[in-house]
Amino acid sequence: MSRTIAKAAIRGAHKYVSQADEQLTRAIAEHNPERRLAFPNTAYQLPLILALTGLKVENLGQAQQALERAKTLLPPEPTDSMWLPYLGGALDAGIATLIAQEIIEALRYARGEEPQEPWLGFTDDTILRTQGIKLVDGRMPGFAACVGAMPTNEQAVELARSLQERSILVFMVSDAGGRSMAEQLAEEGIEMNWDTFLVPYGKQTSAAVYALNFAARAAMTFGGVKPGDLDAARRILMYNKERVFAFVLALGADYEPGEQNGQLLTDEKYATAAGAINFGFPVISDVEIPQILPRGICTYEHVVSGVPREEIVSKAVEVRGLKIKISEIPIPVPYGAGFEGERVRKEQMQIQFGGKYTDSFELLRGRPMDEVEDGKVELIGPDIDDMEVGSALPLGVVVEVAGRSFKEDFESVLERRMHHFASCTFGVFHMGQRDIPWVRISKEAFEKGFRLQHYGEVMVAKFHDEFSAIVDKVQVKIYTDADKVAKLLEQARDIYRQRDERIMGMQDEDVDTFYSCILCQSYAPDHVCIVTPQRLGLCGAYTWLDCGASYEMDSHGPNQPIKKGDVLDEVNGIFSGVNEYVARASNGNLERVSMYSIMNDPQTSCGCFEVIAAVLPETNGVMLVNREYQGDTPIGMGFSTMAGQIGGGLQMPGFLGIGKLYISSEKFISAEGGLRRVVWMPKALKEELQERLAARLEEMGEHDLLDRIATEEDATTSEELLEFLQKKGHPALELEALV
Repeated sequence: MSRTIAKAAIRGAHKYVSQADEQLTRAIAEHNPERRLAFPNTAYQLPLILALTGLKVENLGQAQQALERAKTLLPPEPTDSMWLPYLGGALDAGIATLIAQEIIEALRYARGEEPQEPWLGFTDDTILRTQGIKLVDGRMPGFAACVGAMPTNEQAVELARSLQERSILVFMVSDAGGRSMAEQLAEEGIEMNWDTFLVPYGKQTSAAVYALNFAARAAMTFGGVKPGDLDAARRILMYNKERVFAFVLALGADYEPGEQNGQLLTDEKYATAAGAINFGFPVISDVEIPQILPRGICTYEHVVSGVPREEIVSKAVEVRGLKIKISEIPIPVPYGAGFEGERVRKEQMQIQFGGKYTDSFELLRGRPMDEVEDGKVELIGPDIDDMEVGSALPLGVVVEVAGRSFKEDFESVLERRMHHFASCTFGVFHMGQRDIPWVRISKEAFEKGFRLQHYGEVMVAKFHDEFSAIVDKVQVKIYTDADKVAKLLEQARDIYRQRDERIMGMQDEDVDTFYSCILCQSYAPDHVCIVTPQRLGLCGAYTWLDCGASYEMDSHGPNQPIKKGDVLDEVNGIFSGVNEYVARASNGNLERVSMYSIMNDPQTSCGCFEVIAAVLPETNGVMLVNREYQGDTPIGMGFSTMAGQIGGGLQMPGFLGIGKLYISSEKFISAEGGLRRVVWMPKALKEELQERLAARLEEMGEHDLLDRIATEEDATTSEELLEFLQKKGHPALELEALV
């Protein structure tokens, strides 16, 4: 059976290489070999070609060199009588296919053929890093590439929901009989984007290359694999086999399970599948196609077919070896991280709470054991049934927990999880926390039976599920009575203020223990984050208190206490205990790390950082750029280009990946002068942090410094920036030389 697949894959590879050759030759004739060829907003040129060959393709002429490399991988076109005892030729043909497909897709952009709805096309580096934290922390255990379509729209929706419930990212490409799964979902009004875990790449089969160059960039971004290094291609493929748990679902819309394949898998689809198998990604199909069951490149079977549609997701999870954690919550709607980014538009809304419409708040409090009735959900006020469609109600959600190991410091940590727990509920839109939450319930969720009682049951189930080590009992009170919400809101705000004063007052000097965070080592094996009271994790998601709570919950988990030990360098923040831990946890790749310097033994970066700090020697200062910013910067590189150079667990003096809130910390690059060194940042980032920065600068006696920090509206080159700084009299120009 494998011989049939091998022959089809080789034939398909020849077709793709010929197609790429024809299109590339035509493009060169119309323009010239120096004509730029690129995907939007990526530092990796054509990422898959870079990963597999080390070739940096930035123009048509260089693409021709890559295609010549693909031709050397092509086995001779097979004949009916040819004997192919091994899969090696097919796997080489798969790599040639991917190179050709990436050139074909890049040429679409060169011709100005932007993807049209519902298709999204290429995934840029900003999205890659945004999604990276979900891969790292387990919210996204893997991804499925759905090739083709289901027999009916209803079955397509059912498949999508089944994958979303398991928090599996869904890439959709190609068609079966002229129909695509993405088009089926669009017809049913299903929201498709990165937030909902449903990503429609393109109707053409060659669009599958976007899923694979996403996987290749994961290895280069988070795994520290440098393309072009000796054995880099093998390391990238092995990284994906061992760390990026993906699989292909080959769907046959017009076939019944067990029926023989007609036109489900063309030669081109077989060739694409062979490319995926090189990454350790198996193929599972609902149609009878030739199988490859022995283990080898993939962890388990390579191709499994004839799987009943109602079993195809569970079979794929088994074959790929995914570790899936599904929350069984007694509610009438699905639940999973795949629904976290779901939007409920006004026309879809049954009812809403908070936002700009009504008072609202969320509060979590620790209580004595005898004051909490475990599992109790109490509603004080009207339910959804009692209100007109489209109306707004006030909302107060009070979660009370009790546990022998629970501490007051954990309250705010657990409270922040309420947003995530609510958002993962199908048909529930949730935004904001504390006294600004905005919640919408969809008509579809209401029609399925979802009520506010179920909202409370989600909280009970998830706090037990994720915090069982410190939480023994959970009860929830939901208030929709306007007078009670208004009264409790004032009490809640007083509690928020007390918490802020306690947390903001913590200093690194006040504690003898920092915490590690090695969540990202699943993707960046040598990276180690050190989290202190005044320096949160570079992803922006984990504070010192978060890490402490995590350790209480799991003493063998990714957040371990680190005794600071002796102070080796007070200015740079170098401690003997931290160095000892880092040397061990980084697999011997680091010997020293400083807490407060960007120049001397700075912390490493994985790829999930919110902001990059970079030294600009000509200004004697530091620029900041956040991942959302896609414009030009004075250093001559955008966020993606810099991120590609400093990620993967590298220690890079002059560059630092950080969380946004660290910028307003007293310890922010304090060894070099802190905020007095900041000379440039995007306008949106400055506005987002304006209140915090203004308060910190007032403490420093630099109340007008914010106006002397340039944005892209003032300068995008080093020359323009220097002129701006001189005009404004920026203090960085008078500080000790950085370099």
